[in-house]
Amino acid sequence: MMRAVCAALSFLTLSSSVSAQGSSAGGATYRVVEAFPRLSFRRPTDLQSARDGTHRLFVVEQDGVIRRFENSADAKSSDVFLDLSARVNHEGNEMGLLGLAFHPQFASHPEVFVDYTAFKLARRITRVSRIPVALNGRADAVREEVVIEIDQPYSNHNGGQLAFGPDGMLYIAMGDGGSAGDPRGNAQNPGSLLGKILRLDVAQTPYAIPADNPFRAGPDGARGEVFALGLRNPWRFSFDRTTGDLWAGDVGQDTWEEVDRIEKGKNYGWDCREGKHPFLPENRQCEACKTAHDLVDPVWDYGRSEGICVTGGYVYRGRALPDLVGWYVYADYGSGNIWALRIDNGNPVNRLLAHADLLISTFGVDENDELYLCAHNPSDQPTKIYRLVTP
Repeated sequence: MMRAVCAALSFLTLSSSVSAQGSSAGGATYRVVEAFPRLSFRRPTDLQSARDGTHRLFVVEQDGVIRRFENSADAKSSDVFLDLSARVNHEGNEMGLLGLAFHPQFASHPEVFVDYTAFKLARRITRVSRIPVALNGRADAVREEVVIEIDQPYSNHNGGQLAFGPDGMLYIAMGDGGSAGDPRGNAQNPGSLLGKILRLDVAQTPYAIPADNPFRAGPDGARGEVFALGLRNPWRFSFDRTTGDLWAGDVGQDTWEEVDRIEKGKNYGWDCREGKHPFLPENRQCEACKTAHDLVDPVWDYGRSEGICVTGGYVYRGRALPDLVGWYVYADYGSGNIWALRIDNGNPVNRLLAHADLLISTFGVDENDELYLCAHNPSDQPTKIYRLVTP
């Protein structure tokens, strides 16, 4: 997830109330309000819909539990959909149960995919698993099938997002493995699965490498699972349900946060660059950075005056907020700023929507593509789910 300093910044003033203000060139302002006032969740890391006609929502809690509830403002309770807490290691700020994806034909293929951190033979790993859903409507942890396990050298920068693309393939976000400055050079190494977006065909068990993956027939030692490289810690990515574009927020290190539009085979620069800017002086760069070419600039980057930990969001395709249709809505975990971004005639346009006294950890959309946001409480007490509204 985000680096630990994000949860402990002394300049944040947090309370149970939410203050929000913001404006755009069009004069619109937005407020952040509780979406389900009677429900609370502990350190949510993801929010998903099965898109199966039931309109239920599913909240992933970092300690290993997934809870579900009716998508109604009057919802009074949630129940446990899946409990992996005995297998999940959530030590520190960034490990835990981090991602959930429903099979794209969930009604006929009742199974889910999860991404979590664990220990295996005293090694830290990321594990992505397939879990069938039983006749009682709950995911059956006993029947967990491991899809892939990836060693994690440090406790931070685990990525964790899962999503099926319009092509039916499973996409996985992997951070660079942690510490600081990518000391093992994972992000620029096509032979490592760290610091990447991966793309797997899970129609086969445990998975197959899609024939059109960019490194399948690449240089010796390259991993065929890699879809894109050069990422530090992609924290939340999503597909635009209209265009199919893949958008991601990539958490920076010291100076710059960035939003990327991810394309097959492209290199997004870390750790040669942070955002659009050189990360190290040329005389200190590794050989991979000195020889890297065709690095892709982010669509947008921002500095420390605006935030310190980007939280990727969604291109809005709902109906409740017509002024935001087609805009990519995202936020910053540390500052509580919420923005909307789009590309007009080849140029990025970014607008502040709101500022909330929240540690915004993730976004999610429901079956109608309406947008929600989740937050952490610095004292680890339960928190709410929120939504944007106009005044």
